[in-house]
Amino acid sequence: MSRANIAASGKKVARLLRYRGRHAASGRDDLVIANSFNMVRARSWHVALAVLALTALALPRFITAAPLDMLADARSRYAVSEKAGENFPGSAYFFADDMFQDLPAASGSSPHVLKLGTIDAAPAAAFRGKTPLDSYRALNCLTSAIYYEAANEPEEGQRAVAQVVLNRMRNPLWPHSVCGVVYQGSERTDSLCQFTFSCDGSMGRANHAQSWARARRVAGQALAGRVYAPVGLATFYHTLAVRPGWAASKRPVAVIGAHIFYQMPGFNGTEAAFRIPYSGREWQSGPSPKAWTVRSASIERILPPADMDVTAPLAVPAPPAEDILPQSTIRPEYRNSGRALF
Repeated sequence: MSRANIAASGKKVARLLRYRGRHAASGRDDLVIANSFNMVRARSWHVALAVLALTALALPRFITAAPLDMLADARSRYAVSEKAGENFPGSAYFFADDMFQDLPAASGSSPHVLKLGTIDAAPAAAFRGKTPLDSYRALNCLTSAIYYEAANEPEEGQRAVAQVVLNRMRNPLWPHSVCGVVYQGSERTDSLCQFTFSCDGSMGRANHAQSWARARRVAGQALAGRVYAPVGLATFYHTLAVRPGWAASKRPVAVIGAHIFYQMPGFNGTEAAFRIPYSGREWQSGPSPKAWTVRSASIERILPPADMDVTAPLAVPAPPAEDILPQSTIRPEYRNSGRALF
């Protein structure tokens, strides 16, 4: 083979090697790009699944809280609050004036009721006293709760308050009588009773006869077994003008009149917990006597020590030596000078 042929063959081999090298590098690049694309696609699926899971968990809470957010905006526009000493029976309804003007109303529903979720109505039952006196006390106590909490509200607001009282009575966490529920904590002197009117002096005012008769009619219907379904098994409520700390731990079920009603979470908020039968006995007919407490330190300062003989005469300590006056030098016949003769 000539030198020219050998040189030509060498050039062909070199070109072939360069061609294979370029294609091998290109193949490796394609493989790296494909692997990177697969990793990005897998991560995208993971991110998408995480976003869907978080949305599924948070969406029910957003739906429930949306009406309350609308109410919060409405409250901020008016910046009102119900203050002690400025309220009167049913005054919460006036502090909540125009709170619902921007809220959508469901067709066919009452303009005074805003449902915040699907709830179950309380079990129907009639509440009859063992004696005519028990029945009278139950009616009077429930009338007081309706009158002082919602005297100026529409009938829906009054029936909602009555239903909360009866719901509490059938739950093991509260007393099992109407008056016991209404006046629970009324003996306190710090105004932290369950229903504020029972310990803040509101009951000292004279009642408005027509409003009292209206509240008495609603109370009689509730005790006869007429259930108010929109509040369900609610056992807590507060006015639209305040936001107590316990509200965050309860489930809001409805806004009725001037109040937001809440249901307890867990077993205590289910129908199975509201099975306590009415005892039919009403042992009290009004607020409990105030329980004034005395500090133990004050008692210790007043009482003598336990080992002290209280029958023995008290020993008067002798004055210090420097306080003893010198013996008088006045002559005896002049010692009584200056004293009255009669």
